[in-house]
Amino acid sequence: MTIQDKPQQRGFDRRYDVQGLDAIDVAVLDTFPHVREDDPVRYPGEPMEIVISTDEFSPVCPWSGLPDFGRLEIRYLPRDKCVELKSLKYYLTSYRFVGIYHEHATRRVLGDLVTLLDPLSMTITADYGMRGGINTVCTARYAAPDQKQG
Repeated sequence: MTIQDKPQQRGFDRRYDVQGLDAIDVAVLDTFPHVREDDPVRYPGEPMEIVISTDEFSPVCPWSGLPDFGRLEIRYLPRDKCVELKSLKYYLTSYRFVGIYHEHATRRVLGDLVTLLDPLSMTITADYGMRGGINTVCTARYAAPDQKQG
C-alpha cells in the first residue's frame, strides 16, 4: 500500500470558518483625555508611558481557523488621548474569529490605535504561543512625524 492508497485520517482535512477583516470592531474603541481639565496641577516631567498587556489576544489561523493565542503588549506615549480599557477589551475580542496572520494582526492593532490616539509613539508586541516548535514574536513601532529624530 502506498501513501496515495492510504485512507485519509479523520479530521485532518477539517477547517473552521473564519471571519474577514470587517469583523474587527474599530468603532467600539473609545478614549479619554490624557490630562484632566479640572486638575489644577500641571503634570511635570516627560510624557507618561502607558503599558497595557493581555494574555487573551486570540485571532485565528487563516488556514485552519484554529485559535492563535498570544500575549499582546501595547506601549505608548500619549499626546492628548488615552485608550479606554473596556473598549480596548471589546476591540481585541472582536479578533476572536478573524482569520489573520500574526504579522498582519500586530500591524493592524498598531494602525487602528495610532489612528484613534495620535500618540507621540507606540509599540505593539505580540508574542504568540508555540506551535509546532516555533514561537513567533512580532513587534511593530510608530513614531509621530513631529517626534522623529533628524
